[in-house]
Amino acid sequence: METPIIDFLEKYAAGDVLRCHMPGHKGRAVRGGTELPFALDITEIHGADSLFEADGIIAQSERNMSSLYGSAETVYSAGGSTLCIQAMLALMKQEGRVVYAVRNVHRAFLNAAALLGLEVRWIMPDFPEGILSGVLGLEKLEAELSWCSVPACVYVTSPDYTGRLADIAGISEICWKFGMPLLVDSAHGAHLAFFAEPLHPIQLGADLCCDSAHKMLPALTGAAMLHTSRAEYTGRLKQAMSLFGSTSPSYLTMASLDLCTRYISERIRSDIPQNIEQISTLRSELSDRLLFAECDPFHITVRAAKSGFSGTELARLLRERGVECEYADSDIVVLLMSPMNGEADYERLSKALAGAVRAAQKREAAPETVTLEPPVQAMSIRGAAFAPSEEIDVEAAEGRICASVKVPCPPAVPIAVSGEVITRGHIGLFRRYGIRTVEVVK
Repeated sequence: METPIIDFLEKYAAGDVLRCHMPGHKGRAVRGGTELPFALDITEIHGADSLFEADGIIAQSERNMSSLYGSAETVYSAGGSTLCIQAMLALMKQEGRVVYAVRNVHRAFLNAAALLGLEVRWIMPDFPEGILSGVLGLEKLEAELSWCSVPACVYVTSPDYTGRLADIAGISEICWKFGMPLLVDSAHGAHLAFFAEPLHPIQLGADLCCDSAHKMLPALTGAAMLHTSRAEYTGRLKQAMSLFGSTSPSYLTMASLDLCTRYISERIRSDIPQNIEQISTLRSELSDRLLFAECDPFHITVRAAKSGFSGTELARLLRERGVECEYADSDIVVLLMSPMNGEADYERLSKALAGAVRAAQKREAAPETVTLEPPVQAMSIRGAAFAPSEEIDVEAAEGRICASVKVPCPPAVPIAVSGEVITRGHIGLFRRYGIRTVEVVK
C-alpha cells in the first residue's frame, strides 16, 4: 500500500531546502546523532496538506486507512482518542442529543461533556471485579432507553481497560430500534478489525468509533483514528475535530499512521494468529497458578486477587524481572501485548510470571465486590467542572459535590463524576484505588 505522508517527509528531509518555516528546530537536533525525527518533523508547507482541510497526501492516507477498516470514512487524529471522543460528542451536541453512557468511561468523556455542556444519563453496569470493567446486560439497556422521549445516543467503552468486550452487535440492534446513534470508545481496539471473525465496533454496527492506534498498532503516541459507518457523518468529522484539535498537528504522528496502513495491509493478518497462539500457550502453562480474565486476547489480564495474590506485588516482582506491566492494583494486573510482539517476548514473559508467582506471598483475603450506588446529581457536569473548587482529603468529602475529576491515567476511570454528591461508597473506592484527595465545589 502507498504511504504518501512518509514518502513526502523523507523526500523533503533528503532535499537541500532552507527551512524558513516552523518548527524552530529546522530539522536539526541539538545533540548530534538524533537528527532523523527532527528532519521529518515539519509544518503545513506546500505539498504537505493540512489535517483539518485535507485534500492531498493526508486525505489519500486516510482513504487508505478507511478501506482497511471498511468504514464510510476514517480520519486521523494527532491528539489521541481524546480528540476523537470530543469530536463524536460535538456531533451529538449539534444534533441536540442527550447521551446515555455506560459508567466505566474514560475521563476524556467527562471533560468533553463539561466543555460541550452535554446532558449525560448514566447506565450503571455490573462491576464484578473493580470499576475498570463493567458488564452491561442488553435487557437493562433496552429498559433504560425505553423511557427516553428526547433525541439521544448511546456511548459505550469496548474493549474496556481490562480488555473486556461489550456485545456491540446486540447493543447496536437496540440503538437502531430506538433511532439512537451508537458511539464506541474503542481506544484499545484498533487491531480488532483484522481478526478472522468480526470484532471491531464498525463491523458490528457502531455509528461512530475511535481507535488509539498507538495502543495496539505500531504508531507513535497520540496517533488515533475516528471512524464512521454512516454516510451522513462523512465530511463532518473534521469540522468537529477542528473545534478542539491543535492547528499544529504532529506530522511525525500522522506519518506513523501512514506507516500503519502498510503494516496492516502486509502483515497484521499473519501476526495476529501467531501472537494469539503464543498467548494461548502462556495462559495454559500458567493456568494452574493464575486465573485470567476473559477478554481480548492481547490484554493478558491476571485476576491476581482471585489467584490468591496482590496485583501490586506481582507487578513489582515482574518489574524486578525486567517486565513492566500496563496497569496493576490490588486485584488485577494488565499486561498489554500487540501484534508486534514475537515468540521471544512471550517466552520472557512466561518465565517472569512464573518467577513472580513463586516469589509472591499468598494472601487469603478475597477481592471486594464493587457496588456503585445510583448517582445523586446536584449540579450539571459543566457547572461543577467550572465552579470554584477546593482540594480536600477524601475522608472529609462525604456530602460534598464533586468538582473537576482528577483520576490517574492509567486507568482514568472516574469514581465520582462532576456534579455528583460524594457518598461513603465513593470514599471507600477512592481509598481502595489510592486516591487521597478530591476536588469539591466550594
